[in-house]
Amino acid sequence: MTSFTARAGSAVRAFAEASSDLLIQPTLRLGVTGLARSGKTVFTTALIHHLVEAHPLPAFAPSQEGRLRRARLVPQPDDDIPRFPFEDHYSALSGPRVWPRSTDRISQFRLAIEYERSGGWRSGPGTLMLDVVDYPGEWLLDLALIDQSYTGWSRATIAGTRRSGRAEAAAPWLDTLKALDPQAPLDEVVAEQASTAFKTYLAALRAGPEAVATTPPGRFLMPGDLAGSPALTFAPLDNLVEPLSPDSLAGLMERRFEAYKAKVVEPFFRNHFQRVDRQIVLVDVLAAVDAGPAALAELEEALDAVLLSFRIGRNTILSRLFAPRAERILFAATKADHLHQTSHDRLDALLRHLVSRAMRRTEAAGARVGTVALASVRATRETTIHDGNEILRAVSGTPEAGEIVGDEVFDGLSEAAIFPGELPARPEAVLDGAVPPGSLRFPRFRPPAIKADALGRPGHLPQIRLDRAMQFLIGDKLA
Repeated sequence: MTSFTARAGSAVRAFAEASSDLLIQPTLRLGVTGLARSGKTVFTTALIHHLVEAHPLPAFAPSQEGRLRRARLVPQPDDDIPRFPFEDHYSALSGPRVWPRSTDRISQFRLAIEYERSGGWRSGPGTLMLDVVDYPGEWLLDLALIDQSYTGWSRATIAGTRRSGRAEAAAPWLDTLKALDPQAPLDEVVAEQASTAFKTYLAALRAGPEAVATTPPGRFLMPGDLAGSPALTFAPLDNLVEPLSPDSLAGLMERRFEAYKAKVVEPFFRNHFQRVDRQIVLVDVLAAVDAGPAALAELEEALDAVLLSFRIGRNTILSRLFAPRAERILFAATKADHLHQTSHDRLDALLRHLVSRAMRRTEAAGARVGTVALASVRATRETTIHDGNEILRAVSGTPEAGEIVGDEVFDGLSEAAIFPGELPARPEAVLDGAVPPGSLRFPRFRPPAIKADALGRPGHLPQIRLDRAMQFLIGDKLA
């Protein structure tokens, strides 16, 4: 009954919002997410920066055609969601040239975009309210828990430790697991110790090469105001025999697993996720390539799980009112500036290969899915390196202090030209091990120096194909 009431309330709110959008003020809700270290905060900051400052964006039709009048930040619609701190993030990029902190919670902003319609029966000025919701991609993977039982989740999570490359990270947690008796009387101290050991395992996964994917629960490493709560104090147990006794350790864990779904996962789905009209999923493909085929296979599985989480399809008037769907999803391979432009198409082809299975399923449901290789903020420029008689296509920038390439340790001040390596022409070759782990060079570069132009006007953050992503996501709404 509680679930039914919640869903009914959600439908009523969706109806009210959609009615307002259709009859009063056109509004588009864009979700921005991605797995660990994929560049969500940088993308969102750059999106606001270019729209508000009205910088030339050749692949973004409203800008290229001169129809983009202005965009301004206005009060956001949801007062219970933190505002995206654009000013702080932009100051970090443009001042001390440091990357803003990673997304660890949900945030939101609203842009009022004023434009001229492209013609036809709806010519003249128009305004689109763009609501952008930025949230950690690990929360998406939690949505798969909604239909899982505690016993099923425990078995799947323990089985996941047998995957290639996980043995070392999992060993301490598995040792703790062996000493736990699921049928023992419930004990708060034992439950907390088990949960701590499990969280240490999750943290080790995230710190290692498989950081491109994450084993749920996602909030265990991003607890926010839920830190220390019983809903975040549980762990898988082995050798479970159903039905679980309510007074046993397993019964306690099951109760808290269900509380996590009811208090954390389902409200996120109901209040935020299912209200998204368009979605971009940012992916650090290069990190997975450098980690090897096992990490790429993990990434492919994670992206498939992400796409399965979406309520997708073409929106009709009725679906927009009662059951809104994500009608466009863009997967973006970030940090394209770490490669020479001659490899950008190969990076895009690799991403498309990783999501090809999910793309076919999504397009069959009537939604549009796209891929792009981009750099929301371009930290390098292209150059060449002469190595004897060979000319190597390289990138040049300022590596962060402590970054190491070969025998050289960078100080964070000196520029360097680096040959990152090349991706194979066939994306399948990468999955087959054609690129040995660690053979590519992807140091972390500092953000670029932003200089004023000859008239003293402030410069802008350089980008690669950010405008193409904007065109796919919102261009048709500004036609």
